[in-house]
This record gives sequence, structure tokens and C-alpha cells, in this order.
Amino acid sequence: MYFCDKYRIVEKKAIASDIYSYIIKCPEVAGIVQSGQFVNISASGHTLRRPISVCDFDRENGLIRIVFEIRGEGTREISRLREGDYIDMIAPLGRGFSFLDDAKHVALIGGGIGVPPLLSIAKHYGEKAQAVLGFKSFDKVILANDFAEYGADVTICTDDGSSGFKGNVLPCFENVLNNEKLDIIYVCGPLPMIRAISEIAEQKAIPCQVSLEERMGCGVGACIACVCKVKRRDKEMFVRVCKDGPVFNSKEVIF
Repeated sequence: MYFCDKYRIVEKKAIASDIYSYIIKCPEVAGIVQSGQFVNISASGHTLRRPISVCDFDRENGLIRIVFEIRGEGTREISRLREGDYIDMIAPLGRGFSFLDDAKHVALIGGGIGVPPLLSIAKHYGEKAQAVLGFKSFDKVILANDFAEYGADVTICTDDGSSGFKGNVLPCFENVLNNEKLDIIYVCGPLPMIRAISEIAEQKAIPCQVSLEERMGCGVGACIACVCKVKRRDKEMFVRVCKDGPVFNSKEVIF
């Protein structure tokens, strides 16, 4: 079930270089959205909507939060919206993450703009969550304080060493593995990072859920533009990231 309407932006913040956070009043969406789902936003002057992950949500107050980076003219147009403006979106879309009720320790591995959809997972698990977040440089670091406020243990990595550990997330993730017994891993970010974490998870026999990003057309599964290959019941097949994902069991994805 999803809704298509215009909703009021109640807060807009620039939280890093070319990265914005919007809080949107949409009670019907906030009432049913799940971690890992996304919204599809209309950008003025552009035919195709832009898919943006839901970062967080507040059911009681009817709010959702999105965090996005300017990647082209469509997202640049969306970034021109102001507090009080109405944003045209279809939401909530896709298949989200699932939680383990008895989990004692979980890992959240995010890279770049793949970090936002992991925040609501941190809210769910609180102190049980270990977040390893990777970025290009200090000016791209986002949401570290938000993860910490929800109780997660946060490690920051940057490619150039301008904040936290220098390098990608893998060494820091392996350090987590060496010190903790993980019940599940959640991953979102660049495909090479997702592939590497998925391989480690399979070697260690740790359940792993990954959120994939593909260029989308409709966002509701009709155009079949955003397919990825998976293996199910010993058969390889193509599925729609927007409808059958974006979240998948890492074991079924063929990278």
C-alpha cells in the first residue's frame, strides 16, 4: 500500500556538502512506513521521479525524514524546496529491512548516502547496534550524532583520513567481527562494499540484509527498469529492485 500526494516540509537542513535533510508531515505514510523503504519524489521540470530512502520516521507525530545528496539536476531541483513548501511524492515504496527480536548485537555498515536508511535500524536496536559508517571526507560525514543519540556505538571512516579512521569500512568492520558475536548485519552503500561485506557474512555464517541501489523509472514495479539478478530455489532470475527490494537477503543476490 502506498500514497501519492503533496506533503508539507516542516524542517529543512543542510547537514553536509550538497546533502540535505527534510522532515515531512505525512501521517498516513508515517503510519505504515518500514525501515529500508523509500519515497519517489517529483522534481519540477523533470519527467521521472527521484527515489530517496526513508531515513527515519515518527509515527506518533506523523513525520518522516529523508536525507539526500545532490547528484544531478533532479535532486538539485528538490534541494531548492524550502520549509513550508509541499513536496510531491509516492510513498512508502519497496520492501524494507526485517528485525530479529532476540538479537543481542547487530552491525550496521553504511557508505556515503547509503548511511541514512540505516538510522531507523539504529533506533530500533539502540545499544545493541554497532555502526561503521564510511565517507569520502570530513565534509561528507552525516548522521554520526544521530546514530549515537539512538544508543549505537559509532565508528567513522573516511577515504582521506580527514575524520575518524583512514580508509574504507572493511578493516573497522573486521575489528567488530573479531570482538563481538554478531546476530545479523545490515548493509547499504556502494556495490563493491556491499559485495565485500556479503562475502564475509557468508563465510562467517552471519545473516545479512543488503539494500541495493538501481536507477529507477516508475518506482512501483511497472516499468521493469531497475532489475537485479538473484538466485532463488536454485534458479537464477531477475527481480525488480523497487518492488522486490530494495532490501534483499545477501545470500540470494548475484553480484
